[in-house]
Amino acid sequence: MATKIGIIGLGLMGGSLSIALKETSDKFHFIGLDHNEQHCQQALSLGLVDEIVQTLDEISQCDIIFLSIPVDGIIAISKQFKNLDTQCTIIDLGSTKEKISNAIPAEIRENFVTAHPMTGTEKFGPSAAVADLYKDQVVVLCDLEKSGEHQKKIAKKLFTDIQMKLVFMDAKEHDRHAAFISHMPHALSYALANAVMKQEAKKSIIALAGGGFKDMSRIAKSSPNMWEDIFRQNKENLLESIYAFQSELKKCQKMIENEEWENLNKWMKKANTLHDILN
Repeated sequence: MATKIGIIGLGLMGGSLSIALKETSDKFHFIGLDHNEQHCQQALSLGLVDEIVQTLDEISQCDIIFLSIPVDGIIAISKQFKNLDTQCTIIDLGSTKEKISNAIPAEIRENFVTAHPMTGTEKFGPSAAVADLYKDQVVVLCDLEKSGEHQKKIAKKLFTDIQMKLVFMDAKEHDRHAAFISHMPHALSYALANAVMKQEAKKSIIALAGGGFKDMSRIAKSSPNMWEDIFRQNKENLLESIYAFQSELKKCQKMIENEEWENLNKWMKKANTLHDILN
């Protein structure tokens, strides 16, 4: 019998996951659920899912369920699952983890694995799904001691099969790291886009925007609804990361104002070393 995999949220993350898993086995049957009817039809036509259901009760019968929806939605849906089979594995893909992990009802906590695949693009919707979104990327598995043994085994195997690198972390620790490495850069990209649009005419932006500006502003195209939820859930850590960035930007400002060019050069050279870590 085919393993039934439910995907709640048929956008970039859910759709790309379906494509990746299809390449690992022909024994999966994918069932989709999404409040957006257009997304449902697109996912069917693109072959991302084999069928669409309309209710949480229907998708609750799946062996494995992925929650690839905004983080507030993950918390809301986790409270609606009823009468889950003890072997059912629910894996959320939210970008914040502590509030999600703590909000899952105790009676189904062992069914859940809280995960954060550190990947994505600025695009969204089923048509944005790509085959290699997850390949060679990191997935952080949080608070695994709260998950059942069967659920841990299933999650590790699925993510390994699609060639992800597994990292294990406490949810609280994850959220602080994610604020600096993922969430704050999104806030900066939105701020950069708004600052430039307030100062520059459209034709000037088109004429002069080079690769550097496009790279830095690219993620400002990300879904505002999704990132509003993430910023709300990780407010304290995000503010800490923004304050840290403001401190560094203020240093840069002061060195330029005071014409401390040698110190500015040293400051920039220190920043260069980040890519020694990344490469």
